[in-house]
Amino acid sequence: MNLCGFMQAVFLDLETTGLDCTKHVVIDIAFKVVDLSRNQTRATYQKLVNHPSEIWQKTDPMSLEINGYTRELVLGGDAPLHIREEVIALFTQLGIERGKSVFICQNPSFDRPFFNQLVDTYTQERLNWPYHWLDLASMYWTKRVELWQMINEDVPDAISLSKDSIASYFHLPPEASPHRAINGVNHLLLCYQTLFGVRFLDQK
Repeated sequence: MNLCGFMQAVFLDLETTGLDCTKHVVIDIAFKVVDLSRNQTRATYQKLVNHPSEIWQKTDPMSLEINGYTRELVLGGDAPLHIREEVIALFTQLGIERGKSVFICQNPSFDRPFFNQLVDTYTQERLNWPYHWLDLASMYWTKRVELWQMINEDVPDAISLSKDSIASYFHLPPEASPHRAINGVNHLLLCYQTLFGVRFLDQK
């Protein structure tokens, strides 16, 4: 149980072998757990995920071209079952539980089903992990709507909600290349902190 008495956020990003969670897999997972009451980073986790060679026969070449991963690059990674046990142990240690913690990412509709490959939904339910996954794009959209209403400006005909577009709006750099899960987490944190005017301290 979370006996710490504060709200926590798990800022998470994944890299995968493609877009279809029914045939593609996670190859890089990273997250940072932040104490939102103290704006303090409590834990950082990143691991490459090693899969059998037959899994790589189902990869999407276009996705791998974007993220730059190769079979050789992830050979030194850990097995999915090992990562599952590590994540469960860390979340238990930190007191990650529903009502006192949330997941935050750029696109939950993508990240969540792939995360479920590592820790299945029923296990998450048994461990009482957060059910709601929050997304940066909706937070940004809400802030922009509030601004448009305040200055009596019409909603634009089109708007990009990509993380790099959000970063550009705030004059922040784009996500570092090549795409890596920890780079995605760090960029997500940078955008979130700028959006809400907060600063997270690194873990001691």
